[in-house]
Amino acid sequence: MRILLLSQYFDPEPFLKGLPFAQELVRQGHEVEVLTGFPNYPGGRLYPGYRLRLLQHEEIGGIRITRVPLFPSHDSGGFRRMLTYVSFAISASILGLCSVSKPDVIYACHGNATIGLPAWIIGLVRRAPFVLDIQDLWPDSITASGMLPKRFEGLVPLVAAWCRFIYRRAAGIAVLSPGFKKVLVARGVPEGKVEVIPNWCDEVQIHAGPARAEEAALLEGRFNVVMAGNMGKMQGLDVVLDAAVALQSLEPRVQFVLVGDGVERPHLETRATSLGLTNVLFLPRRPVNEIGPLLGRADALLVHLKDDPLFAITIPSRIQAYLAVGRPILCGVRGDGADLVREAGAGFCFEPERPEALVEVLSALHGLPPEARVDLGEQGRRFYQDHLSIRVGTRAFLRLFTKVQPHLPRV
Repeated sequence: MRILLLSQYFDPEPFLKGLPFAQELVRQGHEVEVLTGFPNYPGGRLYPGYRLRLLQHEEIGGIRITRVPLFPSHDSGGFRRMLTYVSFAISASILGLCSVSKPDVIYACHGNATIGLPAWIIGLVRRAPFVLDIQDLWPDSITASGMLPKRFEGLVPLVAAWCRFIYRRAAGIAVLSPGFKKVLVARGVPEGKVEVIPNWCDEVQIHAGPARAEEAALLEGRFNVVMAGNMGKMQGLDVVLDAAVALQSLEPRVQFVLVGDGVERPHLETRATSLGLTNVLFLPRRPVNEIGPLLGRADALLVHLKDDPLFAITIPSRIQAYLAVGRPILCGVRGDGADLVREAGAGFCFEPERPEALVEVLSALHGLPPEARVDLGEQGRRFYQDHLSIRVGTRAFLRLFTKVQPHLPRV
């Protein structure tokens, strides 16, 4: 079948359902075209070699890509962030509609609810059903993140109404966790319309590339707890600094290694300096093919989200990457994310936003024999291959795409 992959983000941006997914769909016998924006995530600045223009066609890894303009921003200001989402939705709805071939099905990755606009319009005009892959629940995520300024809180009911509109028009909906499905069904979405398809990781890139010698030296002789990815408000990483204060004397070999970028990183670096922490190391964001060796050298991998009901039904994508790498996991997430780590038998879970709980599980892991820590990592790796790999997930999406084929949009 001919599949239009519609997403605001795509390679070279660090995007989970990007090029590897498109290539796996092709490998399994299907045609794929991509409609996306100009790359600027997560820094909010255009990547080198790109400049905004009306349209840009390119090919990456054998996949045809059409890029449309957007307002590039990813700062903490809710208005500018919303402008980014809306500008892409409008460009994709107008310019994208005129530029892409007629698909048999549209796959729209919903990191923000505005993606529903071009999915609906292109589907309506081109007579193609669309599948919505919901990665963030709106309006829940924008209120929980604090992204929406107080003066715009009156827009929340309108956002909720828009989501209901799009859910009704989607031929199928994929969600990343059982908790997401329960919420949507409670909001009136027919249960048979929603499929739980867990995320995977970039399996090729996550293991690629040599380790950097200068970073290996910084990790030498320490028990390294690595957290790699976005450092935003949702991650609540002040808990790491609070735990580091206690661990400087309790477990002096332990070192937290925070890798990546985000709106909270400047605050975290400033606070770490003011606390005089010598057991917290900040490393810059890097491509996926350079993060694998660093994760592989970790003694433990950390994932944490703020203690919010929304995050109890969320499975952070870094959990899948951590499982695939095969290192023990320290999981400070409630609900579905913690359940996944427990089911895999891959590490320890602790209450989010409680530094003393992080210190407790970290001390317990540190006290295990090395072979026991290896077993935890290997259990996670096997679980990933059997239940979460891109091969397994792509087959699930193709079953959903086939299921929605008769559901053409109503004019």
